[in-house]
Amino acid sequence: MTTKHQHDNPILVTGAAGAVGGIGRNLTEFLLARGYKVRALVRREDARAEALRRLGAEVVQGDLTDLASMHRAIEGCRRIYFGMSVSAAYLEATINTAAVARHHGVEAFVNMSQMTVTQMSISETTNSPQHKLHWLAEQALSWSGLPVVTVRPTVFLEGFFLMLAAAGVRASNELALPMGGGKTSPISAVDVARAVAVILDDPVPHIGQIYDLTGPESADLNHYACAFSEALGRPIRYRDVPLAAWSDGLRQAGFPEHVVSHLAAMTELNRQGRYDRMTDAMYKLTGEAPTNMRDFVKLHATEFKQRGPAHS
Repeated sequence: MTTKHQHDNPILVTGAAGAVGGIGRNLTEFLLARGYKVRALVRREDARAEALRRLGAEVVQGDLTDLASMHRAIEGCRRIYFGMSVSAAYLEATINTAAVARHHGVEAFVNMSQMTVTQMSISETTNSPQHKLHWLAEQALSWSGLPVVTVRPTVFLEGFFLMLAAAGVRASNELALPMGGGKTSPISAVDVARAVAVILDDPVPHIGQIYDLTGPESADLNHYACAFSEALGRPIRYRDVPLAAWSDGLRQAGFPEHVVSHLAAMTELNRQGRYDRMTDAMYKLTGEAPTNMRDFVKLHATEFKQRGPAHS
């Protein structure tokens, strides 16, 4: 049941235009459905920004690393969702946003982090430059005195299994990823957005908490290939591809080196079993089970539809 709220102050949602696997646009929809005003921060004016306006959001163009932009975005907002895609500027963006948020006296700052940070410390890191930036950002937020809630999801279904694996499924009926035999518990960005909406709806009980969010099961890629087969009605297999060649393919597709290094580190951590994690935090927050792989693939079946002859 949707409860309508009347609030004078909008909730700021960063990264609202979003890309594949983004949380901001889904969160904007959930908050608007709950009766909140939403101020959606976008990097540029385009069709995605206009779509947010049609949903009912107030759209503000700006840059997370720009001081003036963040004053325009935050002034008048009491609650903030902060999320940013993988970027070398992530730490600067976090601290810039946090500094302005503290200046304006916000009452809740929901920070989107990553599950890997749970296993990091002052003496332990990973080979991903992005993981280190997330860890440092969490340190800075803990020092800031802001009313922070930290959300740490595992691998996104929309990332590895839609954006990075769909081409292989379409072309050759295979999940072609360098993930080894490790298990992972991917979660949908839509589910994460739903959890964040619950937190922002009544943030006080959540201030200072860290929520590790996973999908409904932890399994290897052969298991998920079977889920693809069931959902699509045709055999899908998992092929463990060489990391170097896979990374070169990402570079050729135009992915920045910072992103390639991050994704490569994630696949290595998966091989080591570091993503074999399970929590019930998603259910405790929302009262709903997270989306499983079979249902996710069925929902996005058109993205996995064969195009041209399949290869054995």
